[in-house]
Amino acid sequence: MDIKTARSTVGWTQKSASHYNRLRTTPTSPRVCTFWSEGRCKRNPCRFLHEASLPRNVYHQAAKLSMPEDCPGKGPESSAVNSTNSSSRKRGDSSIGKNPQTPQEKVCRYWILGNCVKGDACPFLHSWFQGVDFAMLAKLEGHKKGVSGIALPSGSTKLYSGSKDGTVRIWDCHTGQCVQVINLRGEVGCFTCEGPWVFVGMPNTVKAWNVQNGASYDISGLVGQVHTMEVGNNMLFAGAEDGTILVWKGGSEADPFQMAAPLRGHTRGVVSLTVGHDRLYSGSTDRTIRVWDLHTLECVQELVGHTDVVMSLLCWDQYLISCSLDQTVKVWGATEGGSLEVVYTHHEDHGILALSAMSDAGGKPVLLCACSDNTVRLYELPSFTERGKIFSRREIRTLQTAPGGLFFIGDATGMLTVWNWLDLPKSQQEQLPHLMESC
Repeated sequence: MDIKTARSTVGWTQKSASHYNRLRTTPTSPRVCTFWSEGRCKRNPCRFLHEASLPRNVYHQAAKLSMPEDCPGKGPESSAVNSTNSSSRKRGDSSIGKNPQTPQEKVCRYWILGNCVKGDACPFLHSWFQGVDFAMLAKLEGHKKGVSGIALPSGSTKLYSGSKDGTVRIWDCHTGQCVQVINLRGEVGCFTCEGPWVFVGMPNTVKAWNVQNGASYDISGLVGQVHTMEVGNNMLFAGAEDGTILVWKGGSEADPFQMAAPLRGHTRGVVSLTVGHDRLYSGSTDRTIRVWDLHTLECVQELVGHTDVVMSLLCWDQYLISCSLDQTVKVWGATEGGSLEVVYTHHEDHGILALSAMSDAGGKPVLLCACSDNTVRLYELPSFTERGKIFSRREIRTLQTAPGGLFFIGDATGMLTVWNWLDLPKSQQEQLPHLMESC
């Protein structure tokens, strides 16, 4: 149903009595059921009109009030409204609104919880993802609370994951088994790694481990929980709750982390950092992004554009990409004068919690966008063409990519899932000048 048709149905004309007689199977009044229009009618059959007399856009609004959006009924029998809504969808009806979705584009919430009883008759997805170019490799279970960090150190065959349950788990990349659990007795706020070093953000401290020689350090000086860290230009940056960014420079073997002057400017906590183009970019709960020169460690620009917390930042090509709880992804590009300004804004229906980027098996850049509706959306850059969706039981705040087309997702239940991009057919591979090597 196109927009023109939808508009015409809003001014629907009164049908004849014979027309209504053809639509119903039991004697009814030509009046519309008031309770049905409010989504509260429980009679089946009802002597008043339901679907047939209402414009389709109003019908969908009424139906949404009476049932969950993701599954038509909790058991083998549905209410009259649920049954009507299901039959309407099978005929191809769709609501007119922002990003309308057909049932096949939405996952069944009851299936995710393990209690959908409709089986093959359910019109919603019974799958953890929607898309044809990627697939889930493994589920890594063990954390009792949300996954807050994932790291794959260079040259290591182990995957590290941190959680709000106060533990770090070390997984064997070949078997998928957890080989060690480290109890830190404090909430893990974030993870990052550089070379053989793994850095764990904790309340008031950062723990540093060298996975090659076993060296470990506690780096103090922070205020509150550390929510984000980044490494660049031989320096470690950590965002603190008081709005400062602490900086440590590489030192001697005996003292490898020497504190430099902190970066001040944000008025609230720093929750996102990224490095690129000789710049450090920081996002904050004060809704701004600050740009810092990596050589002078001075703020060279403040970016104002988001209307809520700047949750995640990344550099792609010559652009800075940011996301926020204001339901937008913004792409920032350089002007002739060298300053950054918004060149494109992508809108979502929900707040955006995390970003990551990688190349698919064909070398095309893909943006991973974790939203507060428990999904990860995959978009091809620069067009933002949707490539697929990944579904989860709870919200996803941790995304991590790896060589060979691998990527990792951690959700608020403690589940860690491993995904990869599928290889292209040989006929398409021969046409490509370069493909990512297998991990």
